[in-house]
Amino acid sequence: MAQITHKECPLCGSTKMQPQFSCTDRFATGEEFAIYRCEECSFTFTQNIPDEKEIGRYYESPTYISHSDTDKGFINRCYHIVRDIMLRRKAELVNSLVDKSKTRLLDYGAGTGYFARAMQKQDWEVTAIEKSPQARQYSKEKFGFEMYPVEALDKYEKGYFDVVTMWHVMEHIQELNDFWDKLHHILDDEGIAVIALPNSASYDAQYYRENWAAYDVPRHLWHFSPTTIMKFGRKHGFILERQYTMPFDGFYISMLSERYKGSSLAALRGAWNGLIGWLSSWSRKSASSSIIYIFRKAK
Repeated sequence: MAQITHKECPLCGSTKMQPQFSCTDRFATGEEFAIYRCEECSFTFTQNIPDEKEIGRYYESPTYISHSDTDKGFINRCYHIVRDIMLRRKAELVNSLVDKSKTRLLDYGAGTGYFARAMQKQDWEVTAIEKSPQARQYSKEKFGFEMYPVEALDKYEKGYFDVVTMWHVMEHIQELNDFWDKLHHILDDEGIAVIALPNSASYDAQYYRENWAAYDVPRHLWHFSPTTIMKFGRKHGFILERQYTMPFDGFYISMLSERYKGSSLAALRGAWNGLIGWLSSWSRKSASSSIIYIFRKAK
C-alpha cells in the first residue's frame, strides 16, 4: 500500500511528534493505524495514511453511512432521526449568521446531498461538491440534485461564495494546508466558513481513547481540537468568530464506541456516556464531542 508518512507537523512544522496509540479500521479492512501528536502544538493526526490513489477503498463499505445512507441497525436508525432534526438546526444557524442579500452557498463534502437540497429549497444558490461517485449518484437519483467532484472547486473565482459549509469533512482532506488556501480564495471577504468537526479534546474522546469512533481511521486523517482548528484558521488568514456544540453527536459516537469495545448493551451504555459528555459541555464547550466553528476572513 502506498502510504503518506508525515515527517513534520502539518500545523506548526515541528518534527517532534510522538505516537499515542493505535486504532482499528472498523468499516473496511480491520487494519491498525497509529495516532500521533505534535509535542509543540498538540495537533493530532493519523500517521502512515493511504495516499490519494489508495484511500478510496477504505470508503467502500455498505455500512459507511455518509456515503451509503444505510438505515440498517438501531444505531443507524438513530442517526437518521437525529439527522432530520439537525438539518433544520443547521439551516437555521446558517440563515441567522448571514445577511439576507447573501445567496451563494457551497456545501463541500456534501455526502448524499441532504443539507445542500434543504438549503436549495430555501432559495439559496447552492453548489455541492462531493468526492464519492456513489454519493453523487444517490443525490441525483433521490433528489434530482447534481453534485460535482472535488476538481470543480478550482474553477471558482476569488470571493465567489458567501458561505462555505463543511459538515464533518475537513478531517478527510489530504492536502490540508492547500485546502485552507483555496477556502480563503473562494470565500467572499464578508463571507463565513461553517466547519463542523469531531473534537479530539472532548469528554468521550478522552474516555474511549483508541476505541473512540470519531477517530475513524484511516478515513479521518486529522483530529482537531478547538485550539488546533483556531491555529489552522489563523495560519491561513481566518479568525475564529464563534463556536456551537453539537450535543447529539456525542450520543451517536458513544454508542458506536461502546460497540467497538465489545460492550453488552452498547446502545444504553453509549447513551449514558453521551449524557455525561453533554452535561460536561454545558460548562465547558471543549468537552463536546463535536463542535461547529464559524470562521471569517481576517481584516
